[in-house]
Amino acid sequence: MTRDARGELGRVGIWTFAFEGQSAGRVREAAAEVEELGYGAIWYGEAFGRDTVGQGWLLLSATRRIVVASGIANIAFRDPIAMATAERTLGEAFPGRYLLGLGGHRVDDTVHHLDGYPMPARGRAVTTMGGYLDAMDAVPAHGPVPDPTPRRVLAALGPKMLRLAGERTWGAHSYFVSAEHTARAREIMGPDAFLGVEQAVVLDTDRARARELATAHVAGYVSSAPHQEVNVRRLGFGDDDIIGGPSRRLVDAITAYGDVDAVRERVRRHLDAGADHVCLQVLTADPAVLPVPQWRELAPALLSRG
Repeated sequence: MTRDARGELGRVGIWTFAFEGQSAGRVREAAAEVEELGYGAIWYGEAFGRDTVGQGWLLLSATRRIVVASGIANIAFRDPIAMATAERTLGEAFPGRYLLGLGGHRVDDTVHHLDGYPMPARGRAVTTMGGYLDAMDAVPAHGPVPDPTPRRVLAALGPKMLRLAGERTWGAHSYFVSAEHTARAREIMGPDAFLGVEQAVVLDTDRARARELATAHVAGYVSSAPHQEVNVRRLGFGDDDIIGGPSRRLVDAITAYGDVDAVRERVRRHLDAGADHVCLQVLTADPAVLPVPQWRELAPALLSRG
């Protein structure tokens, strides 16, 4: 996939888990509005709500132009054959608009639990992902072949996964990262790979209240996602920043909170550090509610062509 194709996503998109808890009709309405607001891409997570393939189809069918990206499709949830054939189906039905993000941090040597559900070990992360890509590539095609070929990115934080992303796919989708991580990722992958980064934001002019929500978000990840703790330690954060609750320094590195200008400045920092695209995850007091008012408020400032 060429470097020129990066422009299809624009500089800014949205990222959300909240579609999982919404009715299909509400998802269609929200997706259509996101497109009309001018965002370049809709990124959506996958847990135990709506299956990533069904969610992708729902979002793509509700829109006309915008790129729809899984961020990410969890490789622990489905066989490579199922993923490869689903990728072809969505790619053929919606040419050039489906971006497959692959990941699944529960691929180490232990069994993790997600909401009490056991997630079996799949092996070492980079080796497992490389094998999964090999298996997808080997699946024979017995139906229409999409043109263009759908793009893939990998959920990548550490140097080895970032290199794999740059070598085997269009690039990387990095989640829960700082602008400093973005600069390191660009250096590792080189100038040609795509780099799309998630940025958590709290849009609230009451900075104390906004910081409280941002702190809860960061605490949830560093306390329950070992790969995220490893990554923030790799960035220079230590026990004082992590144990007993995240430090303000760590919260400020991972989240942007305050008014629209604070969000715009953080987006600029990522872009200056080498990101091609920044997808904003708006945090609210109720994560099950779609943050449509915030998407509306951010759009004029972040999507201006001037």
